[in-house]
Amino acid sequence: MLVFLLRRLAQSVFVLIAMMIVVFFGVYMIGNPVDILISPDATPLEVEETMARFGFDQPVHIQFLKFIGNALQGDLGRSFVHGEPAVQLILSYMPATLELALLGLIFSVMIGVPLGVYAGYKADRWQGRAIMTGSIFGFSLPNFWVGMLLILIFAVELRWLPSTGRGETVEVLGMRLSIFSADGLQYMILPALTLALYKASLVTRLARAGTQEALMQDYVKFARAKGLSETRILVVHVLKNIMIPIITVLGLELGSMIAFAVVTETVFAWPGMGKLLIDSITTLDRPVIVAYLMLTVIIFIIINFTVDVIYTLLDPRVRVRGEAT
Repeated sequence: MLVFLLRRLAQSVFVLIAMMIVVFFGVYMIGNPVDILISPDATPLEVEETMARFGFDQPVHIQFLKFIGNALQGDLGRSFVHGEPAVQLILSYMPATLELALLGLIFSVMIGVPLGVYAGYKADRWQGRAIMTGSIFGFSLPNFWVGMLLILIFAVELRWLPSTGRGETVEVLGMRLSIFSADGLQYMILPALTLALYKASLVTRLARAGTQEALMQDYVKFARAKGLSETRILVVHVLKNIMIPIITVLGLELGSMIAFAVVTETVFAWPGMGKLLIDSITTLDRPVIVAYLMLTVIIFIIINFTVDVIYTLLDPRVRVRGEAT
């Protein structure tokens, strides 16, 4: 198992290094933030002084080596706009994104698992087909359109829920969170539902496939022979066995929910990392863009590595296959 974990760790390090190269040349080589940082009426001397202060006048390879050296020390530069370390700035916005992604994940399970189990149980009837047809819309509809539709219905027409902002927050372990506040939770419902729609469709399809497979197993036939009700069979026997692959996939999907919450946060003016990224792109705040991308990559790597470890502990066959390759 040690060899398997070391191989996964080496792969993670390789991915991190590759992404550092891609991020540098993809962000630092596009545009010139000096044009935004100084006045249009600035003299050529002032432009040169600003270029020198931020190191933009140095050759590309020197900038890259400095970027790598500082990144290894956890320094991804200071925000041009906010004037504070980019990593610290991103971390201050991270709790809002994390709690939104977590609530979206919970909604996707609450919606997707019951619908998927029912669709698998009624696979050959109109109810199952209707649920699977509905899941196609979940995959197809763009997040910004769904968000605006929810705002129109629940905030503008019905006036049940607020449309934008974060609401009241509560300090927990040094972080300001909305999920533990009744007022803040109201502000989270619409963006979390928007974020959960695609994942709920994915969970529905996974649960349906797992339910259909589980219903053909001997333990389900034995449970029916004992006279157990269909509800008890589905809840106790089927649901327990289909949750392992669903949890595995959702563990991986959590990273994508955090990374791709940009559109949802922008639509609902949710003050998370995604909205900060959009604002930073508008102002060409390179250090913040780089910090967001690198932290996102690190989150993906940690989640994937953790899922690999847990799955290896639960299923030794994965370890055996990994050592054989």
